[in-house]
Amino acid sequence: MSRVTIVPAEDRLNSQIAFAVEIDKLKRIIRRNLLMDGSRRENDAEHSWYVATLAMVLGEHAPPGTDLRRVVAMLLVHDLVEIDAGDTFIYDPVAVAAQAEAERAAADRIFALLPDGQGAALRELWEEFEDRKTPEARFAKALDRFAPILANHHTEGGTWQLFKVTASQVREKVRLIEEGSPSLGAYARAVVEESVARGHLSE
Repeated sequence: MSRVTIVPAEDRLNSQIAFAVEIDKLKRIIRRNLLMDGSRRENDAEHSWYVATLAMVLGEHAPPGTDLRRVVAMLLVHDLVEIDAGDTFIYDPVAVAAQAEAERAAADRIFALLPDGQGAALRELWEEFEDRKTPEARFAKALDRFAPILANHHTEGGTWQLFKVTASQVREKVRLIEEGSPSLGAYARAVVEESVARGHLSE
């Protein structure tokens, strides 16, 4: 007769607290994008909060039937792997090539800090976001790409200017937005063209 192992409640809580302490490190991961007032660069925790809030505010632009609560949850955990892997600049092809392996190793470690059921659930959200096979994941990814375009537009080119990003490179990212939300994709495309017209983004 097999025995069922019951994890003591205090051990479960200790695992959850260990995870809570670990994810606080997301606040120290600095992204390339500036805040919209141009005062400093944003950190990963700020980015995650911002895009999760956008999911609620812009939810009507998601495909019909999209589970917005799942989108919000996905966006809150999507960058936790950057605690280990760091922020990957999407216009750096060398960094992007190494990104998947580094982030998967990070996911293995970070989500394993939680009790099995919880860790597996959050890992599933992260995997779904990465795979982009569901409407929820595609809308989440659209918001993740939409936010930097908005930030760069409102900082007169921001990181586009600093890293000499071209309009064609940004338009390529707009395609991911269009896949998740045609209306947000159209808005982003118009922002790119306006940025080009203002001289904030070069062809």
